[in-house]
Amino acid sequence: MGAMIKILSDSPGISFGLGYFCERFGAAKSTVSEDLSIAKKTLKENGLGRIITIPGAGGGVKYVPYMTASQAAEVQNDLCKMLRDPARIMGGGFLYTSDIMFSPGMTERMASIFAEKFKDSGADYVATIETKGIPLAFMTARLLNIPVIVVRRETKVSEGPTVSINYFSGSSGRMSKMSMAKKAVEPKSKAIIIDDFMRAGGSLKGITELLAEFEVEVCGIGVAIASAENNETKVNDYTPLVYLRSVDESSQLIDAIPNSRIF
Repeated sequence: MGAMIKILSDSPGISFGLGYFCERFGAAKSTVSEDLSIAKKTLKENGLGRIITIPGAGGGVKYVPYMTASQAAEVQNDLCKMLRDPARIMGGGFLYTSDIMFSPGMTERMASIFAEKFKDSGADYVATIETKGIPLAFMTARLLNIPVIVVRRETKVSEGPTVSINYFSGSSGRMSKMSMAKKAVEPKSKAIIIDDFMRAGGSLKGITELLAEFEVEVCGIGVAIASAENNETKVNDYTPLVYLRSVDESSQLIDAIPNSRIF
């Protein structure tokens, strides 16, 4: 049973026929069905995901990520607690977050929220812009079992022909450029955008416009941290895990709060 759970959870969204497990473990279909029923109940009761049964001749079972609102709140509160550390404050009111965004454990927990949020979005890709958003995007894509698109700030010769656009970056306050390889996506597909931080939404708007050049529809946007100071964001429909309300260098106080409308 443990091996079946491992196989299913390592391949989220992929359907496995009962015959696969019967052949692999040399077990009767009735035994496999019984073990899967126990596994299904165990995962559900402990909030560890769901095993879905697919009826019909070509059916089987598959694992899908699942996160409750209380589990999401725990992750959000932990993220806020980490962000409130005064040692993170840098010049200009910026926060050091690289240790959070490059922590496999924390990014996986944050990605679980986005996987739950966007599991029914119909996305074919997860898109992000280099650099700090990449781990979170990959963890989310892993749980949704879809590919990642990495938008570049500078073109790479190894990626072949690219499409580039100019966009206004709210963080730097100037025009910047982003590009994407022509072979990165299939036209007329869908993507969700995942990023680490949003100040005014310039980068996210730029990614949306760049994807539109490839006829890719954006069906969801998720960010780990969003600034609450800017009321005139360039994107309207987005889901932050937490809001960063203020960073006071003089008092060494950081005000970060969870997004109460995550689901």
